[in-house]
Amino acid sequence: MALLMTKAWADAHGRQVVALCVDHRLQPQSAAWTRAAGETAARLGVGFRALAWDGPKPDRGLPAAARATRHALLAQAAREAGASVLVLGHTADDVLEAQLMRAEGSTLGVLREWSPSPAWPEGRGVFLLRPMLRRRRADIRDALRAMGEAWIDDPANDDLRYARARARAKLSGLDASAPAEPIDDGALAWLARETLAAPEGFVRLARARLREAAPGAPRRWLAAAVLCAGGGDRPPRGPQLERLLAQAVGREAFRATLAGSRVLGEGDALLILRDAGEAARGGLAPVRLEPGVPAVWDGRFEVVSEGPGEVRALAGSMAGLDAGARQALRALPAAARPSLPLAPEGARARCLVGDRLLAACGAAEREPAA
Repeated sequence: MALLMTKAWADAHGRQVVALCVDHRLQPQSAAWTRAAGETAARLGVGFRALAWDGPKPDRGLPAAARATRHALLAQAAREAGASVLVLGHTADDVLEAQLMRAEGSTLGVLREWSPSPAWPEGRGVFLLRPMLRRRRADIRDALRAMGEAWIDDPANDDLRYARARARAKLSGLDASAPAEPIDDGALAWLARETLAAPEGFVRLARARLREAAPGAPRRWLAAAVLCAGGGDRPPRGPQLERLLAQAVGREAFRATLAGSRVLGEGDALLILRDAGEAARGGLAPVRLEPGVPAVWDGRFEVVSEGPGEVRALAGSMAGLDAGARQALRALPAAARPSLPLAPEGARARCLVGDRLLAACGAAEREPAA
């Protein structure tokens, strides 16, 4: 149904569509399902690409690993196709199932109609659109039948070893209506727009803004800011984040580290930057550069070099820079300097932190301009 809707919109707006199918290599029928998806795409006149999760599978946490791999494959394929929006077929049942799972301790996030890809760095600049979140699965199937279309049921959806299947079974016995989870991203987006995101990879916000924001928004902004400035792929949660939030909204000076970021509170200024000490634990690792091929270094900078070489942390190399570069560095917070990228001469580095923060906070309301 998501493909049919997208094709109808694309035809009306002169846009192209590419259908992506991920084979997780978990079911004997998966190859046949991929062929069926390709045949459907051909019948509808859209492009098609088959993706696969090859290699060994984990003994534990298989659904989470499959979800992470799927998002990474889809995001990479979208970027290769020159697309910035992935249309997904999640329904109101997926929202209800996730609610049941969170009630039992799951850390699943809230599905949104519009959100950035959770894959990082593969999903940089890629957004997810879920147009059917207020439609029940049964209603969508009825509509497909009326259109003469069919669908495939994955037997894993009935495998009660997995939390999603148990939630689905429980939901089948409930008289649940289509959910409308109360999500107000306005205050969160406002905080993101109030944030200064420097091209050198650090962010700064007046602590008074956190105190002024609606409840819930400061914690979500802080988790996103720490994630983006630290270049990681998983936002911080739990008691450590709550302790950091209490310090951030306060008025006392403090220094803290969390999820690869260093957080400094001085006066009314809150500064969040990459923790250069993370190098001792494997962060800030060098990345090889191939001519003309964009590479993401430390989850924070996209670097393109005209020739082969390496990008690494500036720490320990500042004395070797020319006088102009050293003078420019002096204008930056001292704690931000060691974790800057050092790339070959002529290489171009683009900071990803600011755009990522805006997207994570719901302040990017549409796909980037072509």
